[in-house]
Amino acid sequence: MVFKPILDQNPSFEFTINLTGDEMLKEAKLALEDGTILKGEGFGFETIKTGEVVFATGMTGYVESLTDPSYKGQILMSTYPLQGNYGISRDWFQSDGIKAEGFVVREQNSHPSHRLSEENLAEFLEEYKIPGISGIDTRYLTLKIRRHGTMKGAISTEEIGDYELLKLANEQENIEDQDLVDKVSVKTPQIFGENYKHRAVILDCGIKQNSINALLKRKIGVIVLPYKTNHKEILDYDPEAMLVSSGPGDPTRVTEAANTVKNLSEKLPIFGICLGQQIISLAFGAKIYKMKFGHRGINQPVKDLKTGKVSITSQNHGFTIDADSCKDLPIKITQININDGTAEGLEHEELQISSVQYHPEAGPGPHDSDHYFDNFLKIMKEY
Repeated sequence: MVFKPILDQNPSFEFTINLTGDEMLKEAKLALEDGTILKGEGFGFETIKTGEVVFATGMTGYVESLTDPSYKGQILMSTYPLQGNYGISRDWFQSDGIKAEGFVVREQNSHPSHRLSEENLAEFLEEYKIPGISGIDTRYLTLKIRRHGTMKGAISTEEIGDYELLKLANEQENIEDQDLVDKVSVKTPQIFGENYKHRAVILDCGIKQNSINALLKRKIGVIVLPYKTNHKEILDYDPEAMLVSSGPGDPTRVTEAANTVKNLSEKLPIFGICLGQQIISLAFGAKIYKMKFGHRGINQPVKDLKTGKVSITSQNHGFTIDADSCKDLPIKITQININDGTAEGLEHEELQISSVQYHPEAGPGPHDSDHYFDNFLKIMKEY
């Protein structure tokens, strides 16, 4: 690979770097269902993956995002141009590994600098058999998604024809038709903090590790249960409250969880996060719709309609509550997104049931809404 920099003092200067083995640049491609083909440099694992192409606006947090179960079924693109500069640490994982189907970046740094870093971004993707593509004009792709909405895509870091890749992008199932929660929920109960005085169950639709940590930090014992667990089994654990977790995909496909919320609504305090808010709203008769391109990032402004206070929040969702459908229901919208007015929080008029559409457990931040876990503990004590 020959570089010919323009130097005033020595315009004829040139130097050569020979790349061998893993350092050789390999072509990668991203195909969109509308016929667009974007070509760049591949990194990570050599494979082909399909998914819904979405963008996230955070300047940091690529480890947390890639390991967030809510990104299952999606090819993640970061709008911030440089990714990988502080490496990878398992301390930042939100699950047992990468859940996103692929990673699209403008530039990836293969020589990170951070005291906790264990490997670089390419090695991280390689470890979990996930493809990455760099050298993409992410500004163009972000504007395209904002204009036309999220779309199905296919990413390849191995040889494949353009037509064949486009075919894979188009023929995959829509995100609304996939049972993604089933792919990320625990299969058997998991118990943490057994000796703590207070105990809560988490209905696991794709729980993030930070949510579990937030409860354990407050000396709340946690029982993580599969999302299909029925209300009678939950009560057998004698919990003081229930958290309905975040997770991927269309909430209308998670009917078991909505039925559980309905059956426990008068027996336990219930708090929902992200997908959990949508499941709670469905349990009380609200409607859900798919957003054009969703909210994904760590800089979403939310206004509390009671206090007028604005918080900066971390978000990752592509579906939301139809606020108009709540007008004659016992659940009321309490918070809205300042950018587009969509529902960001709700409360039941009579029961101890509330939720937020964003992530109070946010990692790497912001932490404006961390107090919701304090409220959760307070309600458990008083209920």
